[in-house]
Amino acid sequence: MTAGARLAAPADLAAAAEVLTAAFMEYPWTRYVLPEDDYPGRLLELQRLYLTHALHYGIVAVSAHVAGVIALLPPDAPQPARSVITRIVALHGDRIDRLASNPHPHLDWRLETLGVLPDARGSGIGGALIRFALEESARRGARAVRLETSDERNVRLYERHGFGVIEYVDAGGAPPIWTMRAVVPAQ
Repeated sequence: MTAGARLAAPADLAAAAEVLTAAFMEYPWTRYVLPEDDYPGRLLELQRLYLTHALHYGIVAVSAHVAGVIALLPPDAPQPARSVITRIVALHGDRIDRLASNPHPHLDWRLETLGVLPDARGSGIGGALIRFALEESARRGARAVRLETSDERNVRLYERHGFGVIEYVDAGGAPPIWTMRAVVPAQ
């Protein structure tokens, strides 16, 4: 499997949502914020909603054979439509209060998601997607990219690509959250 990346097309979104669903099936944060009742179905629908929004307002890239996907949004991306927000709230159900809103807007792009099929992990796909996304966001004017992760293994991956931890939160009961940021070289 080659570890290249390209911008996603609308026809890639269904496969990309499946990849993210597989990648996040056991992810601590999604397990925390989504009810167990039909967890796979809720997760898949959320991935479709988020990817559709990112495709319209930001960057969605996929690897060869859509074994991995990454999505970023610029700081000026609009909120999803009211009907989409209503559906997101419904999918989170009684765990919606576990989602925190960021009261401090910033000028950084946001790496919203990165996922690789479990059997393709370790093949360089994640790194190729990160490099592609950083280059593409720089081409579109990004100066920095920010992300959050709840898996310490991801911290090491992102550090290899220029991200540094700017905040760590370990609140009782919730998975830990590392906030990371990378300065994007000008294009």
